[in-house]
Amino acid sequence: MKLNLGCGNDYKQGYVNCDVSDELRVDKIVNLEEKLPFDDNSVEYILVKHCLEHIKNIFPLFEEFQRICKPHAIIRIEVPYFSSESAFSTMTHIRFFTWTSFDFLNKDNPLSYDAPDVNFKIIFKRLIWRKPFKLFELLFNLTPRLYQEIFCWIFPARQLYVELEVEK
Repeated sequence: MKLNLGCGNDYKQGYVNCDVSDELRVDKIVNLEEKLPFDDNSVEYILVKHCLEHIKNIFPLFEEFQRICKPHAIIRIEVPYFSSESAFSTMTHIRFFTWTSFDFLNKDNPLSYDAPDVNFKIIFKRLIWRKPFKLFELLFNLTPRLYQEIFCWIFPARQLYVELEVEK
């Protein structure tokens, strides 16, 4: 099963399209702040675009991802990058994401001592800019930590794209 969580108006064929609102075209009403209504080890792919920044209790959600996903399932995440105007553009955004935000979700990371009981391997990360600034994308993705430490407020990326693999 493939999930499109927080789908909004982005209905995708071949996915179970989920959102909290019944006013949208969805296959299933799902509140990401509660236990997910899917069986253990039943999901092979999750797409979650621009909704994690709205989640108050994010650790239980990642624990639910760990529970419902099959081993080696892929979770594709898109969130506003913390220095982007998009991160602050709505009062419903309650959390911000940096280049290293998802690193501690892997048990091998030294920071994982503070993480929920999950284990995700980062298989891909990329900073994304708006179309006229694609040169920044090529340049700054070569040294994302340097970019984040020095240039992120001068040339803000629009979003962070991350792919996680579920390790069980």
